Amino acid sequence: MPSSGLSSSSYSASPQQRLTAVVSHLRRERKLKVVVTRDLGPDVMPILKQWGDIELVTWPEDRACERQWLLDNIPGASGIIVMLTDKVDDELLEKAGRQLRIVSTMSVGYEHVDLRAISRAGVRLGFTPDVLTDAVADLSVMLALMASRNAGQTASIVQAGNWPNSPWAPFKFCGPQLSTSQFSPTRTVGFLGFGRIARATLARLIPFGITHCIYTTRSSSSSETDEDPTLKPYLSATNPLSSLKSITRVPLPTLAVESDVLFVLAPGGPETHHIVGEEFLKGMKKSAVLVNTARGTLVDSEALARALREEWIWGAGLDVVEGEPKIGVDHVLLKEPRCVILPHIASATFETRRGMATLAAKNLLAALDGGDMPSELDLKGRA
Repeated sequence: MPSSGLSSSSYSASPQQRLTAVVSHLRRERKLKVVVTRDLGPDVMPILKQWGDIELVTWPEDRACERQWLLDNIPGASGIIVMLTDKVDDELLEKAGRQLRIVSTMSVGYEHVDLRAISRAGVRLGFTPDVLTDAVADLSVMLALMASRNAGQTASIVQAGNWPNSPWAPFKFCGPQLSTSQFSPTRTVGFLGFGRIARATLARLIPFGITHCIYTTRSSSSSETDEDPTLKPYLSATNPLSSLKSITRVPLPTLAVESDVLFVLAPGGPETHHIVGEEFLKGMKKSAVLVNTARGTLVDSEALARALREEWIWGAGLDVVEGEPKIGVDHVLLKEPRCVILPHIASATFETRRGMATLAAKNLLAALDGGDMPSELDLKGRA
């Protein structure tokens, strides 16, 4: 009888250890096909190329992978690394075949992945949370400053060569100040969603003299209150460098009414679709600034455009817009001078993108080896 290639000690190991041993053996016996829908760069592609004996198929162009190319190349693949622009659905899974084990997405969000479909197919899903926390928090603060200080409108005047035609005036281009001052001794920041990115954003705002923080989450956990011990380091009572007096969970209407700057940092999906709509926006202060660095679907673009046009709120800073990237010059929000829009670049730092790509690669390789991924989405109950 030919040798299986497995040592006798493998049979006394745990089920997970035996699975890992079998998978490793099979990997040595034949090539595993891996499809990557974008070149991950010189720091990450070698991680894949140097991992055992695999057939690596990579989309060759520096643009979104074409759907037909993906469908043509996915058959026989054991793993795939995808981007936000790549739709993972029943069609793709059927084309891949039953040997597909892992879909690894280089993103925090997974709206482009049909979770029920991959769960039914028994395919695991890796994603890249946490890596981009600092980069998104940085950009969230930047957008708050840009929107409140008319950065988009005033920069366009300079770029168009119209500065000579815009002479200085005492209150021209003024906007609400983010930091506290003797004239505005209190500032309340609001968070729709209060996870890691929101807390990192709050930490960056404390030096501005923020006095109150309010937030709303979907969770009903009683631990998420101003008594939450994880929030105490932010407060002035325990941090001599902080002016923050309170962190309070509030109902959604209160979040709208009391926020001077509101950061939208909640997950996407049906439960939060257009959660910031006409009713919410009408409840906000006329001097308020709205920042969205989460998902475009959370904010009703038509309602926001009206809010800016009719001055229900002061301004908006958006890194995400519903329907992106199909945002043309005729889009309703581009007609509002106090709306700053960036093309979804919150994670666009060299450090963050390398981290995301590395984590996506490690998730894929761990799953192919039959082990635990560094960051895997739990698909229980999704089928």
